[in-house]
Amino acid sequence: MLETSMLEALLCLFIKHFICDFPLQASPWMYKNKGTYGHAGGLVHAAIHGAGTFIALIYWFGLSASLFAIVDMIIHYHIDWAKMNISMKFDLKANNSEWFWILLGFDQLLHHLTYFAIIAIAFNLA
Repeated sequence: MLETSMLEALLCLFIKHFICDFPLQASPWMYKNKGTYGHAGGLVHAAIHGAGTFIALIYWFGLSASLFAIVDMIIHYHIDWAKMNISMKFDLKANNSEWFWILLGFDQLLHHLTYFAIIAIAFNLA
């Protein structure tokens, strides 16, 4: 059933997101440098997300999952870059502003909306 496959794929992307955005981003080299455009730390973080997306979707789309992985990597990079720049511009930190948490939540919302879009497009093309 198509709807079941879509939900399973979306669940895989949500689990991938947690793994790549939290445990696999434990290095300060990654999370402190995402605000510098083109810095290797942010690029590696985005590439980890791209690899995770490929792994999450290969069952349903075979090697075509690489296209969605690249799209996710590019979008993820730019969402994180924007979040970091807004945080720096307004000196938003976990211990000094509720806006830090609102921005973090918005960042996560954008990532999850990206996954909904990827699934909708991928299954319509399949």
